Amino acid sequence: MTVHRAEPRTPVNTGGEPRHARRAASEPTIPSMRPQNVRSFLVDCLTMTQRNLLTILRVPQLLLGATVQPLMFVLLFSYVFGGALGGPTYREFLMGGIFTQTVVFSAAFTAIGLATDSKEGIVDRFHSLPMSRVSIVLGRTLSDTLVSVVSIAVMISAGYAVGWRIRSSVVDALGAVLLLMFFGFAMSWLGAVVGLVAGTAESAQSALMIVLFPITFISSAFIPSSTLPGPLRAFAQWNPITSVARSTREAFGNPVSPSPAVREPINWASTHPTIYSILVSVLVLVALVPVALRVSRSSDG
Repeated sequence: MTVHRAEPRTPVNTGGEPRHARRAASEPTIPSMRPQNVRSFLVDCLTMTQRNLLTILRVPQLLLGATVQPLMFVLLFSYVFGGALGGPTYREFLMGGIFTQTVVFSAAFTAIGLATDSKEGIVDRFHSLPMSRVSIVLGRTLSDTLVSVVSIAVMISAGYAVGWRIRSSVVDALGAVLLLMFFGFAMSWLGAVVGLVAGTAESAQSALMIVLFPITFISSAFIPSSTLPGPLRAFAQWNPITSVARSTREAFGNPVSPSPAVREPINWASTHPTIYSILVSVLVLVALVPVALRVSRSSDG
């Protein structure tokens, strides 16, 4: 009896390709994404910061708001209101408020910049690139914080021109500048949220000024908070702009009141202005950074 061996059956491939190859080809292809490690993230942030700074250099008019506006405030309050509010002593008191106001208003540059980029589709183009989306917003806030250093330098020069002086050590003065930059960086994230939501530069600027003007002037930035009526005085005492201005004055060796006869209210924020300013800045970042990033992702649709 003849025994027939069963030959191994080979898979039939009518298409000329192995079945596993056809099955792999039919599966959806997942686009490869660049792994985001710390180094690539830092490179993305540096690239976006450099891009924003180069834009300012190519359009010098963008620097006018960062330089001319604080200069006008220094001259206006020093010579127009200074005589009525205390003369030379008031100028010493004033500069801490001008410094604080300038870094707060720098949030408008962040809002306008992101609103313009969103409207022109630049943010969408960045989202299509293999780069960290966080770096798009972070690069904007970092560049605007660096621009505020130029504003501070202009104000220091203007302050010396009107009789203001730094009466403390270099270390204390440097600490004041760093505090101003950190607080300005925190406020720039408020500008980022407003700019991404508003959609246009005009709407972003209007919406942000509605918030920034009241909190800036209901403080001791320009006048002692003790001269304000009851509810406004209570708000001003805990207003972080009051604490940043006071901390800046103390660090520069300037008076915390335009006149020895005017006593500022005492609370925890006034006795620990630097700590309070840092805490508020950290809380602002914790609250607004996730919101800005979420809005940025949702705008991509």
